[in-house]
Amino acid sequence: MAFRVAGLFLKKELTAPIAQHLRLMRTTSVAQTQFLANSPNTALDKSIIQRYRSLETPSNRVQATYLWIDGTGENIRLKDRVLDKVPSSVADLPDWQYDGSSTYQAQGENSDTTLKPRAVYRDPFKPGKNDVIVMCDTYSADGKPTPSNKRADFQSAVDKIGDQEPWFGIEQEYTLLDVDGRPFGWPDNGFPAPQGPYYCGVGADRVYARDLVEAHALACLYAGIDFAGTNAEVMPAQWEYQVGPSNGMKASDDLWVSRYILQRIAEEYGVVVTFDPKPMEGQWNGAGAHTNFSTKAMRADGGMKAIEQAIEKLSKQHQRHIRAYDPKEGKDNERRLVGRLETSSIDKFSWGVANRAVSVRVPRGVATAGKGYFEDRRPSSNCDPYAVCGALVRTCLLNE
Repeated sequence: MAFRVAGLFLKKELTAPIAQHLRLMRTTSVAQTQFLANSPNTALDKSIIQRYRSLETPSNRVQATYLWIDGTGENIRLKDRVLDKVPSSVADLPDWQYDGSSTYQAQGENSDTTLKPRAVYRDPFKPGKNDVIVMCDTYSADGKPTPSNKRADFQSAVDKIGDQEPWFGIEQEYTLLDVDGRPFGWPDNGFPAPQGPYYCGVGADRVYARDLVEAHALACLYAGIDFAGTNAEVMPAQWEYQVGPSNGMKASDDLWVSRYILQRIAEEYGVVVTFDPKPMEGQWNGAGAHTNFSTKAMRADGGMKAIEQAIEKLSKQHQRHIRAYDPKEGKDNERRLVGRLETSSIDKFSWGVANRAVSVRVPRGVATAGKGYFEDRRPSSNCDPYAVCGALVRTCLLNE
């Protein structure tokens, strides 16, 4: 759960073909066949597409996968286009349009919605060495950001913060399911043993789908995401990975693209990824997106004072942050933030040192050093990171 404070610097790109890293899991075990019996994707012969991926792509043609967030505020959509030149930066990528009436973002009589490219990543799924993933935000026919475009509002806040240098590290928790909605690896009837042995666990009776998780890490590093690590979580079939520390826009773009990559890999395995903050009722941990935040002042000697000042500001804007921290303005977090199972109460702000049952945690090492960062434990696993980072900037840095 703990986030790495040290910056992540990729000193060299992975040069081996990505196909060597993303080996598909082909298992014939009785248990695995049972888990995936109703998953159509596992019935496909994954070797067939390799015939076509081995074809040489024309040097002047590039496949670009445009990603965007649909009207739910939590689901990714995509479509591919072929470009006739290799983009050297995001500025070389053209705007594009799509049918917003099919993504809960427009009415059918005026449905053209615009995609504006904002960030570019290497594509671990396409075979061309120059193929890219393009993270976009969305605009209505009148040129205004769509209601689900939280990136535009975050950018307007970033433009006002001067040289305060906010860094963000986000801990993304998620749960793997079979296609019938049962946590992956759980018995068909009944439940696994209670929580305890699964967190950071090892062993076939404690950890499920590690192959998928490690493929995801490799693909994210290849893409250029500031990927910091991964671990099995408290509930069986639940995992976590971390992105950052990066500036807020990079961390948020990285998180959305890493979610897409995770879902694409899981699609190939025939497993479902859910970011639901409480996928199983009862005495099972929910899933969050704990967000680590620091500024230049917090990281400097004596930074604990700046940390405490920021926490004081957060205490006065608790409801504002609860509304920003899940796509249903707090309704999803009502199921998770219940004051138990390593969560605080949704109704009351709290903070403490090394305490995981509070709204905001200051790590023990930060308190000892007297500088560093704090962890906001309230964001839900299905949050929009643009909304989360934007709320932190507006409250802590812009005093709004």
